[in-house]
Amino acid sequence: MYKRILVPVDGSTPAKQALAEAIALAKESASTLLLLHVAQLPVSLDLGYGLSGGGTIYDAVTQAGETALKEAQQAVAAASVPAEAKLAGPEIGAIAQSIVEAAGEWKADLIVMGTHGRRGIDHLMLGSVAERVLRTAPVPVLMVRPK
Repeated sequence: MYKRILVPVDGSTPAKQALAEAIALAKESASTLLLLHVAQLPVSLDLGYGLSGGGTIYDAVTQAGETALKEAQQAVAAASVPAEAKLAGPEIGAIAQSIVEAAGEWKADLIVMGTHGRRGIDHLMLGSVAERVLRTAPVPVLMVRPK
């Protein structure tokens, strides 16, 4: 059925729940997972701004992405599911586009991703990466809502 499943990971609860669903699907269909983290820079900041610890914001978002990927890789390894990992970015506000592009480049045949399930004013103000991926993805998208 699905042989190449892309799973965006960011360390959030919805992303972890989506990863659990993707692992279950991968086990059933002998699939390979691509664990993808798109590092995101704050829109208002430039790469040159430093943090109090001496590193740059670029370093901080890259480190956070590496941590999220490492945690996801551990979960996948524990389930004995084959997986690759990719850190994309850092990007400024182009997370959905990066996910869709990675799906095409890797030739994914399914994207499994978490959604925060925001509604109303929260959705209007914050938008939805998951919704943008759903609208533009070249393959089916399985959305996993928080429990």
